[in-house]
Amino acid sequence: METHSENHRDRRLEALGDLRVLPDEILCAILERLTPRDAARIACVSSVMYILCNEEPLWMTLCLKGASGLLQYKGSWKKTALLHNENLPVEDTEFRQPHLYFDGFNSLYLYRRLYRCHTKLDTFGRDDGNVERVTDISLTDFYDKYDAKKPVMLTGLADTWPARHKWTTDQLLLNYGDVAFKISQKSSRKITMKFKDYVTYMKVQHDEDPLYIFDEKFGEVAPSLLKDYCVPHLFQEDFFDILDTDKRPSYRWLIIGPERSGASWHVDPALTSAWNTLLSGRKRWALYPPGKVPLGVTVHVNEEDGDVSVETPSSVQWWLDYYPLLADEDKPIECTQLPGETIYVPSGWWHCVLNLETTIAVTQNFVNSNNFEFVCLDMAPGYRHKGVCRVGLLALDEERYENIRENMSCNEENLCYSDLSRKEKRAKTHKDADDLYCENGVSRNYNLWKDGFSYDINFLSMFLDKDRDHYSSLWSSGNSIGQRELREWLSKLWIRKPKMRDLIWKGACIVINADKWLDCVSKICAVHNLRLPTDDERLPVGTGSNPVYLVGNSVVKIFVEGGLEASLYCLGTELEFYSLLHEANSSLKKHMPNVLASGIVYLEDGSYTNLNWDGKGIPDVIAKSNLIRKKCDVDSFSFGVWGKKQLEYRNAGMPVDGSVSLDGDTSIWPYMITKRCDGNMFAELRDRLSWEDTTNLASFLGEQLRHLHLLPHPTLNISSCSDIEHDISLPDDNSCAATVNRNSNAAVEWGIFSRTLTKKRNSVSSRLTKWGDPIPSKLIEKIDEYIPHDFAKLLNISKSFASAAFKTCSWIHTDIMDDNIYMEPSSVCSTSNGSSEDAALVDNGLLSDHDEVKSWRPSYILDFSDLSIGDPILDLIPPYLDVFRGDSNLLKRFLESYKLPFPSNIGNSESTDGGQKFSRLSYIAMCYCILHDDNVLGAIFSIWEELRSAESWEEVELKVWGELNNYKGFP
Repeated sequence: METHSENHRDRRLEALGDLRVLPDEILCAILERLTPRDAARIACVSSVMYILCNEEPLWMTLCLKGASGLLQYKGSWKKTALLHNENLPVEDTEFRQPHLYFDGFNSLYLYRRLYRCHTKLDTFGRDDGNVERVTDISLTDFYDKYDAKKPVMLTGLADTWPARHKWTTDQLLLNYGDVAFKISQKSSRKITMKFKDYVTYMKVQHDEDPLYIFDEKFGEVAPSLLKDYCVPHLFQEDFFDILDTDKRPSYRWLIIGPERSGASWHVDPALTSAWNTLLSGRKRWALYPPGKVPLGVTVHVNEEDGDVSVETPSSVQWWLDYYPLLADEDKPIECTQLPGETIYVPSGWWHCVLNLETTIAVTQNFVNSNNFEFVCLDMAPGYRHKGVCRVGLLALDEERYENIRENMSCNEENLCYSDLSRKEKRAKTHKDADDLYCENGVSRNYNLWKDGFSYDINFLSMFLDKDRDHYSSLWSSGNSIGQRELREWLSKLWIRKPKMRDLIWKGACIVINADKWLDCVSKICAVHNLRLPTDDERLPVGTGSNPVYLVGNSVVKIFVEGGLEASLYCLGTELEFYSLLHEANSSLKKHMPNVLASGIVYLEDGSYTNLNWDGKGIPDVIAKSNLIRKKCDVDSFSFGVWGKKQLEYRNAGMPVDGSVSLDGDTSIWPYMITKRCDGNMFAELRDRLSWEDTTNLASFLGEQLRHLHLLPHPTLNISSCSDIEHDISLPDDNSCAATVNRNSNAAVEWGIFSRTLTKKRNSVSSRLTKWGDPIPSKLIEKIDEYIPHDFAKLLNISKSFASAAFKTCSWIHTDIMDDNIYMEPSSVCSTSNGSSEDAALVDNGLLSDHDEVKSWRPSYILDFSDLSIGDPILDLIPPYLDVFRGDSNLLKRFLESYKLPFPSNIGNSESTDGGQKFSRLSYIAMCYCILHDDNVLGAIFSIWEELRSAESWEEVELKVWGELNNYKGFP
């Protein structure tokens, strides 16, 4: 008996100690947070840790968590992780050591996972699926019966494709063996594998959720693949194709995966619809209608920016562990897809795919007239509507549950849920134990899930947050396109699809509140005797962060971005700048639009009221909003640039998750009317310009920024800097105060600037992490050691301010981008063909009225609302990255025309605590990029993709800004 007991003792007590109370699932989750080196070390601690730390799923997670770039599978995930991630010089013999085996340890969790990893799916298909199969359907019948309504399996659409016989594993291996395709896995980093290495992996792997080729760039890395198929005639309407390729969201994917791979439960991005054509193998599909979240799936919607994340088991785990728990009436719509078949998935439908064998497929997402409004809805600000679209009425607060059911049963068409609020970010599903039963033994949530809801755009629009506006709300990183691209998309659709304007208008009202802004601009036009916007002029133009309208020969800009206080400072600073510009009679004013009027429009008792305002004094409506903390002279610019600098200082370092709400009333908007400039935006001309035109533009920008940076700025009244004065006077050796000469205005100006940067530094890591890809996470981890802790030292304030030679701060534009530059023809060959579409494009600044223009010259710089005061090096960032797209030759031409020395050329000529790097202009520019309020680093790593594998910030700095170190200026 004693021997028998000894042989079957439980090892957990001795091997795990106090950790024995934790479930194996939790222990494995903890181990996944280790580095590969630490996991290997922990394996030596005890027998149970040896078992847990030698599990292949653990090493797969550790490898993919740290991997980036090209990956080659080495036969096991442990070996792959140690060789690829840790670069350890491990010999093959070290992996041939026999595994140790221990009795006295059993784990149901590990056994189930092992079973899933080795499950064969040969007989897993379902021949009696309930998705309709249709052959030879017309476009009209497809629109009437299926589009945006229900899934359908279509046969015959790919019969003539070359891909039907060319897209096999063997053929692709022969033609594309050395091509690296992107791998889809739960990793924040881009991972690729050469196809020949991926095929080798597929043959030997035993993973629960195998690596899956899911490459949206396959057309770029293997262009000939695009010739092997065409978009079926049923899906050729795609509103996103109006955007340039580099601006439209990802929309087509090559999909290759082995048995057990697939896509776990999800709703397609932006509520787009999709088609998926299978060329080889078999896929099993499961689908639920919108709002019917599957068992085992949890949806999280961030209440600040509306970002959606989904927790879901792997495809094979869902079918093995969850599917058997479902009653027949609760099971999803199912089918098995065979080679040559195309499945259509409508907007908002949940779907899960499991590859029953090695499969090869191609898929595309699209926006057409039937799902356009839903796509707009998903990009509208707020969170509640996103939750309802995905989990139905389960997303709503439980205390409203009974009231909702009663209203739905009475009159669904008249429902109004604008006052409903959800207390939890987590949208509960019927798998939650606490909600499973009520008094009658049936879950209320289950009944609500089972009954479903109306996936109707009018019904869903009721859940929009009317208090949130597109221009002043946080933008979800999960949205399929950026805010600028969205505005450009709507503007182009409006002009190029005039027959669909009713639909486009509905979408624009949902996503950017177009109806509200049209009412607002109409009031402004009426007050200033401008004609009302025509049908062509009903939508805002351009890609800027504020609504801008072209009305005849005038431009009306409504200031919205950042809330009321920020908007007032933007307009006030711009008006103050224009006043100084004319006093100085600077030549820069020839290249700026003339200001015709300015004022404030506000909504009161349901109607708009207008006040003229030249930036001086404080209008009564603003005084009532309590935004002014001090008394102001009626003749002064109460919202001028130094007040704006205080606002920048207060907001510096604020969290990026939106936890700090925007100040001010949401029904008051400053505005400005300027004369419309002749010509076209550079953004629309870029691809038509000659190299000579582009280099002339670089010279022009250098010259105009020289004029801007030489222009005198308002004198700083130190006593008025209530928010900053205390900080810069603290007797702290580590603060600005220790290095600032209080008798020097320049000292205080640079002190304010450096203290603002130092505050931004405090939140830089969280901000970059929030932005994520393509910023490499390994570089984010090295931020702290790269940028200085005290920017006063970087700018060498302590020594330089004692010298009168040190240059003061300058005006800085901060936003000279491709949509803020106008150009006009300088040599014309022929005129417009006179088509109505071309005329509309001309009127909206989207197309030249000349068919052939020999050359173009820059004429205007627009949008001075982001003006600030600081280091002129900041003004290099937008033109270099956005206008020049990182072309160092254009930067060099710009600098040759600029001719001014940068303050840092003077201030850091001597050695400082930062060593040599503090004396590099490239280092200062790189620090400004890292701390920038906009995602400048995203642009850098998109332009220089090779820098995503950089080992240090110095490598990035010198590649991007190295040309600056050759610049000395020509005083």
